[in-house]
Amino acid sequence: MTDTKPDPKPETETPTEPAAEPEAPEDMAQGDMAPDDAAQVDLEIPEPPQAHREEGEGASDEGAAAARVAELLVEVDTLKDRLLRQVAETENLRRRAQREKEDASKYAIANFAREMVGVADNLRRALDSVDGETRSADASLDSLATGVEMTERAMLAAFDKVGITRIEAEGKLFDHNLHEAMFEVPNPEVPAGTVVTVMETGYVLADRLLRPARVGVARGGPKPEPRAEAEPAPDAKASTAYEGDPSAKGANLDEEL
Repeated sequence: MTDTKPDPKPETETPTEPAAEPEAPEDMAQGDMAPDDAAQVDLEIPEPPQAHREEGEGASDEGAAAARVAELLVEVDTLKDRLLRQVAETENLRRRAQREKEDASKYAIANFAREMVGVADNLRRALDSVDGETRSADASLDSLATGVEMTERAMLAAFDKVGITRIEAEGKLFDHNLHEAMFEVPNPEVPAGTVVTVMETGYVLADRLLRPARVGVARGGPKPEPRAEAEPAPDAKASTAYEGDPSAKGANLDEEL
């Protein structure tokens, strides 16, 4: 019997795998490029010039500064105008208060003066009621009339001290500011509108009418000559609160704002 050995199994060759490529470093794995590639990218995408950016920023800063200056100038002009208007208003108030104070001290006695001019009228009526012949015939009456005359003179002197004066109307042209016409008298010898009769004497207190003179005026005569209007003083100018446009509101003193 022959021993037979099994044939040895042929060795199977293990296929050789291709050699693995060496791994790239971590910084390269993150997407970094090689220096040559970076240089190539730098050449393709140049950075914007820094000088041009600085010039643009400087121009914008200058424009903003000029706009701010113009805004501040407008604000200064507005504040100056408001200040001048306030100064003008204060000056108006001061002058108005001063004028009211002067008027109060000057015309405070107006009501009392109106009563006293009536007393002066009665004294004059009493003297006019006694003629010269009657006074000459009666010594007592003459003494009484003399006392009344002295009283009248004293009263008129007191009137002068406080600024009360008579209105001399007879022979003057009628003035509606001072006279009150009660009737007309035909008289062709004098110009029309001339006062020929005074029924009641008028008075003024300082420059204000206290009581008009009640008069009779002539009619039928020649036309009166036109009155010469008072010319304004050459130095008369509108008083302004501040220099500038005089037509602006608040520029003239004593003007309501």
